[in-house]
Amino acid sequence: MNYEAIAFWSQVVAFVLFVVFLLWVWIKFLAPFVKSAQEATNDRIATSVRHRDEMVKSLDVLRTEIETAKRDAAAIEARSAEQAQREYDAIVAEATAEGERMLANAAFELDRQRAAAREALRIGLLDEALSLARGHARKRLDAPRAAKLISDFTTAARSVK
Repeated sequence: MNYEAIAFWSQVVAFVLFVVFLLWVWIKFLAPFVKSAQEATNDRIATSVRHRDEMVKSLDVLRTEIETAKRDAAAIEARSAEQAQREYDAIVAEATAEGERMLANAAFELDRQRAAAREALRIGLLDEALSLARGHARKRLDAPRAAKLISDFTTAARSVK
């Protein structure tokens, strides 16, 4: 018997049994663990891809909404500028009309005040003239002359009737 051959074949058999044991451990314990880890990683990747796709869609929607908001803002700005111009024109027109009305009222009031001043001046001048005339009449008239003037006046008044 050849001990060397027995030793060689015993090592080959031990190696084969070790490889079979490793395969059994791999198939029984490690392969399911690796497979579940790979499935979990694939699920995370798929979820991430779905999430990314959803975010891209959301981003597109948001970009559309931003463009809509920009257009709305531009339209609002244009309408507000138009409204402001209309209100400005209305205020200017109203102020102009009010100013013209006040100017016309002032002109009327000026004419009225002029007429009142003329009347006051006329009355003042008449009062002054009457005072002067009375003063002169007192100096010039005596009783007989006054009686003659009164009788002439009453005679003239009766003849007019």
